[in-house]
Amino acid sequence: MVRGTQRRGRLSGKRIVITGAAQGIGLAIAKACLDEEASLILLDRDGDLLGREVAALGVEEGQLFHAEADITEQTGIAAAIAKGAEAIGQPNALINNAGVNVFSEPLSISNEEWDRCFDINLKGAWNCCRTVLPLMIEEGGGAILNIASTHAFTIIPSTFPYPLAKHALLGLTKSLAIEYAGRGVRVNALAPGYVETQKVIDYWNSFADPKAAKAETMKLHPQGRIARPEEIALAAVFMISDECRFMNAACLTIDGGLSVIQHQ
Repeated sequence: MVRGTQRRGRLSGKRIVITGAAQGIGLAIAKACLDEEASLILLDRDGDLLGREVAALGVEEGQLFHAEADITEQTGIAAAIAKGAEAIGQPNALINNAGVNVFSEPLSISNEEWDRCFDINLKGAWNCCRTVLPLMIEEGGGAILNIASTHAFTIIPSTFPYPLAKHALLGLTKSLAIEYAGRGVRVNALAPGYVETQKVIDYWNSFADPKAAKAETMKLHPQGRIARPEEIALAAVFMISDECRFMNAACLTIDGGLSVIQHQ
């Protein structure tokens, strides 16, 4: 840095839509992006929780817009993003973080749970992409980051149909990346493994002995622990930033090496 100059944030000038922003990885990403001077449009279907978290951030007016929105409803998503654009400016980045775990044995899955899995994990991401893509193209480019999972390239018994949706999300990532690369838009994915979010805690609590279930999870990992949401957020900041502006149609795995062990 030249003496006398002030360092700008790594995301200065980025106007980012983040879905599922009220808790867990989404909230951690929002905080990390704010630290790097991004402006944000935060969306979540739990509007009350999102509102409380935003109030706690103490962000200046004009840097952040938040709204209750269901990503499975295209019209509602488009309306929320349009209002956000009026507040902070037209978005030039999107982080599709919202998702839901739907785990079952294949022949036991109900039609309702099948639809829920794909509506949120795949259709919801596409709804956001097709809303924001035209705006990015109009602006001359942008970046999309889809939060996938190590389930996108591994299969664990009794987690059906979640891996199907995440495999498809990688397909969506690569397809859009190639389709719109010439228009200045790059599309990538981030694949976390186990992350200590409320969803994972709820999973441990579903066992008769939650402490033992947690310990078994920890033993799977080379470092003896799982990721913190903040660690996933730092990777997301890098991928949405201009530091990796030639990265396109790629998926970055961040699981502490777990998936390498599982493939041996």
